[in-house]
Amino acid sequence: MSAFLGSGASSDFSTSHAWGDVCGENRYGDDRLREECGVFAVFGHPDAAALTALGLHALQHRGQEGAGIVSYDGHKFHAERHLGLVGDHFNRGDVIARLKGRMAVGHNRYSTTGEPSLVNVQPLFCTIDTGGFAVAHNGNLTNAMTLRRDLIATGAIFHATSDTEVILHLTARSQKRRTVERFVEALRQIEGAYALACLTDNMLIGARDPVGIRPLVLGRLGEAYVLASETCALDIVGAKFEREIENGEVVVISDTGLEIHRPFPRRPARPCIFEQIYFARPDSIVGGRTVYSVRKQMGAELARESLADSDVIVPIPDSGVPAAIGYSQESGVPFELGIIRNHYVGRTFIEPEQRIRALGVKLKHSANRSVIAGKRLVLIDDSVVRGTTSKKIVELMYEAGAKEVHMRIACPPITHPDFYGIDTPSKLQLLAATTDIEGMRAFMGATSLAFLSVAGVYRSCGYTERDAKMPQFSDHCFTGEYPTALTDQTGDIPSRELSLLAEARP
Repeated sequence: MSAFLGSGASSDFSTSHAWGDVCGENRYGDDRLREECGVFAVFGHPDAAALTALGLHALQHRGQEGAGIVSYDGHKFHAERHLGLVGDHFNRGDVIARLKGRMAVGHNRYSTTGEPSLVNVQPLFCTIDTGGFAVAHNGNLTNAMTLRRDLIATGAIFHATSDTEVILHLTARSQKRRTVERFVEALRQIEGAYALACLTDNMLIGARDPVGIRPLVLGRLGEAYVLASETCALDIVGAKFEREIENGEVVVISDTGLEIHRPFPRRPARPCIFEQIYFARPDSIVGGRTVYSVRKQMGAELARESLADSDVIVPIPDSGVPAAIGYSQESGVPFELGIIRNHYVGRTFIEPEQRIRALGVKLKHSANRSVIAGKRLVLIDDSVVRGTTSKKIVELMYEAGAKEVHMRIACPPITHPDFYGIDTPSKLQLLAATTDIEGMRAFMGATSLAFLSVAGVYRSCGYTERDAKMPQFSDHCFTGEYPTALTDQTGDIPSRELSLLAEARP
């Protein structure tokens, strides 16, 4: 397998790259949950790259550290990968003009650990003996380190520190004749979560892991096919939503049409519940329901379970807004924008020193004193991770004159880390894993604190305990019930992503 970047790449594939620091902590100065990435791909459209850039714009919330597009024009592959936002690079006509062809695949990246590095920006590309192969991956493999060590021991050379590169090596080493067969053989060896969009010189391949943890949808734009992480990305390009790619399904799109493969035994789907709670854009459709309606229902369920005597309902923007609307409508207590968010604070400003980072909440959130002073507030947020942001916002409310501050969280306590592409800290750093509700309340300084129950989450998604069709989501962050093996976690390197190991050793 040739290298996917630089001089080792095939002669018809060129792009630049730079090595970056891959060590460090959360660069955003807060303790919010963050997802790893989003994928978007087009097959059979003359403006494939331009459409892919638009799709990545719609998926910008899924990753803000880097973006890339690989296209194929019938003769050569073309690539553009850049650190930063999609709009920083892919709004320029000259960039899109270089991405020729009727097929393209794109990716937005947020790395779960480590500093941004262009070498890890996807799609990753390699040349195997069946031709070029580009892959964009949403998710995280739970046996990537184990596979990587085995591959290195047998002579493989890795260029990135992303788990995705393992998929390239496994595909390249397969002895199967067809590219699809090679790809499927690679999938049989990996564990964990993945939604994949892959581009070859004659087809687009989409795949979801056997339990469907990470999302992937199929759309049509005239005669062209589109793959995307969310339906909101289909909307922006005018594509019609066809269906979700099923768990364990591999779809192959070529000039002959759509080909379906189901290489794994049928298993119940376990989609990630955090798509509903936090990650998906509110206007996306997940599981047949708009995310906005589900989040409003979570707020309503929270009001039924944990009503507080209050004067005003205040969301922590932006993710707490739909749940706060639902809480307000159910409780009859007025909804007010008591916190105004500054959308234009970049992370670079709050990076340099701890004394500046400590101001992060005030830089991003301002108290609307006119609706807070003298009032008993219910603050609505979507989740609590370390609790440090919640603590600072409670303090901000009291400084603005709030009489009481009741915290209500529209999901259950997060007691277990995620290993499937969500940036959660270790269990010891999760506030709910080490502290009871009263201890959490005292830490935050809130008048009271309550979380939505797990049953309330399921009810919000339209299911009850008596519903025979009720799925079990990937709700392991609340329950500890992980849907796949966690091979790498049983070894001596408890890493959720390979970025911690820039110098991997066999």
